[in-house]
Amino acid sequence: MTTTVTSPLPGRAIGLAAVPDPVFSGAMVGPGTAIDPVREPSTAVSPVSGVIVSLHPHAFVVVDDQGHGVLTHLGIDTVQLNGDGFELLVAKGDTVERGQPVVRWNPAAVEAAGKSPVCPVIALEAAAEALADLREDGEIASGDQLFAWN
Repeated sequence: MTTTVTSPLPGRAIGLAAVPDPVFSGAMVGPGTAIDPVREPSTAVSPVSGVIVSLHPHAFVVVDDQGHGVLTHLGIDTVQLNGDGFELLVAKGDTVERGQPVVRWNPAAVEAAGKSPVCPVIALEAAAEALADLREDGEIASGDQLFAWN
């Protein structure tokens, strides 16, 4: 069965190679893509329906009923902001639906703090060839398909 992974944020799809962090751009965490988000206060939503298994102000992982874990990382090096400017809207262990709000944040404030607001969306523990229809360019709305995980 295929897991459809949708965009947690509005912005522009840029692909992992454009992420200003070698761990993500080298796909060391896993394959996927990245979103350069619109620079206004926004809410990151769940890219799949499932359970929140990891939750930090700057990142979260949702595992769907196929066992596929999807990491949404809000910005690069944003762990250094110690949660400033991020508001958690769910708790670890919660079951969420695709499109449900997870974290409220402001990409413009992240950028003003000297960090990149680019958001990798990663298929954890996936082989690159397991992903299809990968979006790596163009404008994207929250909820638009980013990739299919077979």
